[in-house]
Amino acid sequence: MDRLVYVAMSGAKETLRAQTANSHNLANVSTVGFRADLSAFQAQQAQGDGLPSRAYATDNSVGWDASSGTLEQTGRDLDVAVQGQGWIAVQSPTGSEAYTRAGDLRVDPNGQLTTAAGYPVLSDSGPIAVPPYASISVGRDGSISIVPLGQTPQTVAVCARIKLVNPASDALERADGGLFRMQSGGDATSDASVQLVPGALESSNVNMASAMTNMIELSRTYDMQLKSMKAAEDNDTSSTKLLQTSG
Repeated sequence: MDRLVYVAMSGAKETLRAQTANSHNLANVSTVGFRADLSAFQAQQAQGDGLPSRAYATDNSVGWDASSGTLEQTGRDLDVAVQGQGWIAVQSPTGSEAYTRAGDLRVDPNGQLTTAAGYPVLSDSGPIAVPPYASISVGRDGSISIVPLGQTPQTVAVCARIKLVNPASDALERADGGLFRMQSGGDATSDASVQLVPGALESSNVNMASAMTNMIELSRTYDMQLKSMKAAEDNDTSSTKLLQTSG
């Protein structure tokens, strides 16, 4: 049987995989600190007897885009953005250490400092608990300063310091919930050179125009693969008729 059907089928399947990754990026274009997934097509020679006249494409994940998004000023006391390279350490749902660029922090009813997604923010000694306060601020070095409840504005106390890390991009892998973790399974060490921008958030690094263009291109590629399968079906039908006529 002609390999055209297989080539077109595999191409359509891989195009759908690429469209899934692209759609995931588009869905997170407004997600704070999101890092876009990257994928690429690779041609593979169809195996078997005959001349090497057929090749099929495979879509492979090639990692994630490590470039930074833009900083947007919010003026909110607990909003922070990582300046340049670096990550905020949080506790994942499994209890292990993970990393995020999403600095939309808040204090939950139990006094625990968390991200907007509910992940506890870590210090070097574990999850950060904030005592009752009249006001709160985050320093560029990740220090959490408060004016204790019932005290005057002159009474400022540092109650914790956010763990900031800066592992190499190729040492990280994407985890569930928009988090990242060390590929080795361990924890990254604190890096005092990582700085925060208080009162700001980092936007997603997804380029919406590029992602929309990619979505259209992938849709057209998928349609082309379907037309190729239809052409293969028509060829088979014509060949059958010719054999019947010659018989």
